[in-house]
Amino acid sequence: MKSIAKIFLVSALGGAITLGIYKTFLEEPQVERIIQQTEQPSFVRTSLTPLAEGGFTEAAEKSVNSVVHVRTAVESQYQPSSPLEFFFGRPQGSQPRLQLGSGSGVIVSKEGYIVTNNHVVENAQEVKVTLNNNKEYDAKVIGADPTTDIALLKVDAEDLPFLTFSNSDNVRLGEWVLAVGNPFNLTSTVTAGIVSAKSRNIGVINDRAAIESFIQTDAAVNPGNSGGALVNTRGELIGINSAISTHTGSFEGYSFAIPSNIVRKVVEDLLEFGTVQRAFIGVNISDITPRIASELDLEVSNGVYVGGVTENGAAENAGIQTGDVIMAIDGQRVTKSSELQEIIGRKRPGDQVKIDLDRNGKRMDYSVTLRNVNGTTRVIKKEDIQFITKLGGSFRPLNKTEKTRLGITYGVK
Repeated sequence: MKSIAKIFLVSALGGAITLGIYKTFLEEPQVERIIQQTEQPSFVRTSLTPLAEGGFTEAAEKSVNSVVHVRTAVESQYQPSSPLEFFFGRPQGSQPRLQLGSGSGVIVSKEGYIVTNNHVVENAQEVKVTLNNNKEYDAKVIGADPTTDIALLKVDAEDLPFLTFSNSDNVRLGEWVLAVGNPFNLTSTVTAGIVSAKSRNIGVINDRAAIESFIQTDAAVNPGNSGGALVNTRGELIGINSAISTHTGSFEGYSFAIPSNIVRKVVEDLLEFGTVQRAFIGVNISDITPRIASELDLEVSNGVYVGGVTENGAAENAGIQTGDVIMAIDGQRVTKSSELQEIIGRKRPGDQVKIDLDRNGKRMDYSVTLRNVNGTTRVIKKEDIQFITKLGGSFRPLNKTEKTRLGITYGVK
């Protein structure tokens, strides 16, 4: 009974705190009635893992100057207000309505390159960024990658403070992290938490080729934090905050950041090629659950199950078969699909990877040369993407059967 009372007390206090924040920012101050609990909570001593000298202050001071406030203006879709407008269109001379939005961004070079989320600047007619010192700049979108929700901006400025990329593979569960951004337009906000999980796939990116392998933390992240920094206690960039899991629209203890290794690869591709060079292994994959392992009578209980291979694709040509279980890539163990997607997502077409797998209880390894979406290893240029987009369709390479039937050696459908 005492435990139930304690849980109720914590829930009540949490609700009071949330309500207090709401009233502070959205309503005029009012006198509140405080309900006293008859049973006082008990307190026990807990041991805490000590932080390095200085705690979070050095990382906060370093990162807050490298995180910017991103504001956008997007032309909203025209909605006719009368039957006449529905049939004859917008009245001549009327101005399109602009929908304003805001988010965060991270300066990653002193020359003014800024990383943010694709969903922050997507379809924006105007993008402005404000630095922590209140200087404002017009920003140009250099490129974007919807499959990872990353966009790269550029402002005309020099000698800007910037954050360096850390190796997100080295991030450990329970590690202290800081989230830096502009929630609810509260500029330069820093919150702290720990890494709760890695390689999370939450199905938030609406793209067939989406790469989701988020770092999950309990650092408070809210609307406006999107595109902001997730840093370690040394002030190094380990991720870009991108999403929260919530029933209310505000933070409930679960936030998700794109790992810095994925971010760095996207940035490098956009700068070098103008578009992201996405590599594919050519397999249909799924996580191994106890049910799948039992139904398929698998010899292993973890790894990534190969449910199918693309005809004449990279995996099939290397010798990988349906029913194989991928155990490691380049010596890095994989236990779920999101881990495999993250590793391959950091590669380019033409790169070779070593695949360790289990086939009916026998361990084997294969060298696979990754390919692009067209089934080749050549670089895809920005002009190629723009041309295909203008055609107004989606395309894929012809398979072996289609090429034989048509009497050709290449083409797209």
